[in-house]
Amino acid sequence: MDLRDAVKKYVSSGNHICIGGMTIGRNPMAAVYEIIRLGIKDLHIYVHSNGQGLDEMIGCNCISMLEVAYGGTGRAAPTGIRFKRAIQKGEIKYEDYTNFQIALRFLAGAMGVPFLPTRSSLGTDITDKWGFSEDLRKGDPKIPNEKLIVADNPFTDWGYRKVVLLPAINPDVALIHVQKADQYGTCRILGTLYADIEQAKASKKVIVTCEELVDTDELRESPNQNQIPSIHVSAVVHLPYGAYPTACFGYYDYDPIYLKEYAKYAKNDQLYRDYVDKYIYGVRDHEEFLKLIGTERLQLIKADPEKGYAVNLDRR
Repeated sequence: MDLRDAVKKYVSSGNHICIGGMTIGRNPMAAVYEIIRLGIKDLHIYVHSNGQGLDEMIGCNCISMLEVAYGGTGRAAPTGIRFKRAIQKGEIKYEDYTNFQIALRFLAGAMGVPFLPTRSSLGTDITDKWGFSEDLRKGDPKIPNEKLIVADNPFTDWGYRKVVLLPAINPDVALIHVQKADQYGTCRILGTLYADIEQAKASKKVIVTCEELVDTDELRESPNQNQIPSIHVSAVVHLPYGAYPTACFGYYDYDPIYLKEYAKYAKNDQLYRDYVDKYIYGVRDHEEFLKLIGTERLQLIKADPEKGYAVNLDRR
């Protein structure tokens, strides 16, 4: 499908959505920008440890509620700038979990079970500090009535008494960027998987953007390398550089120049509006966005075919 058609068909204001990738790796940025251009708002979003995609959606007022483990873009912004400001100003409601807990919640959703147990966060404030009120939980059936439950371990011979029960996540839509997919939605991810497989399997609808749209026979040659079966995917969009300015292992690195400039814009409200007007609203689609960036910059971050990243890239 065309990206705009896919987003219009499957994403609506008020949806519960999740986006794949982590910090500055394989964020579905083209899909994020399309959501912003289409004016989709009031999203309830779940992210594992996301960075650029999350920060830009928050900066453009697309998100009203957030469940998160971490939000930042490494050296450029160890804590996401618009993310941090929105939290400090009380502009979005949020709850935080550990990285492992968010991964387990997606896994529970993928397994079709209501919760999974862990010991993660015992002895920390994560078990005590909740961001969503009881009334808010009652008003939205998609939000569990408890953030988590600390329960007695029924198997006392295991040597510890308490476990943390984590509610499953089942988003309306997942946005995932992969290296290869066929027309039916079978996907192959190269490099680190993050929690993308669990997100795809936990979600009701899945939009996949891919660097390469390949023949099914190519994926069948090494079926053990295909992580997301077509049965989970609602739309496939062929979109080279669909993760830019974040990295896509084996194809291109993250763009340190773009990310540093973004951090400068994000710290000032007027500069941020100028940034959004130029790079998001000022272009019609992903192709125009890439033309604005220019082939010279894209060549600079091209990945080494053996290493999978840009070996001579100046990341300072």
